[in-house]
Amino acid sequence: MIDIQQIHHVAYRCRDAKETVEWYQDKLNMEFLVAIAEDRVPSTKAPDPYMHLFLDAGNGNILAFFELPNSPEMGRDPNTPEWVQHIAFRVADEAALLSAKAQLESKGVEVIGPTEHGIIRSIYFFDPNGHRLELTYVKGTPEQMRQLKEVAPAMVEEWSKTKRAPKHAAWLHEEEFQALD
Repeated sequence: MIDIQQIHHVAYRCRDAKETVEWYQDKLNMEFLVAIAEDRVPSTKAPDPYMHLFLDAGNGNILAFFELPNSPEMGRDPNTPEWVQHIAFRVADEAALLSAKAQLESKGVEVIGPTEHGIIRSIYFFDPNGHRLELTYVKGTPEQMRQLKEVAPAMVEEWSKTKRAPKHAAWLHEEEFQALD
């Protein structure tokens, strides 16, 4: 049986390795851990030089990037809205979230939010590579989290048949959407 203990790292592409390291150090206070550069890809043996960066995202989590100078310029999937693919980092509480927002804005980063999600509250912004980032804190109670876990299988089953939002957890955004009506 496979026993996954944690995510070691997630890797994304970057336009410029140095700019990316400096941005994450300056804006999110991440420690630069490791750089690996090769002229051939170890897994495929393809001749494709790269710079692979590893940054400390806290608690043993690592955010990694590849700069690929011989590949076409990076872009986004034009069929996926920019809000879908993102990296979310957890902060301690609302005070930490609001402080982070103020710090980011003072460094010239455009920030959306805070946005209410019922069990979490988040802010959103982009890194210099166009990757959407989220800072969030968990405000849901253990009971709310238990309820969500309990209805998750039924929600996916209903979604798979109807492709319409199941209402099992509509309470997450009820107040927000009532204000819009």
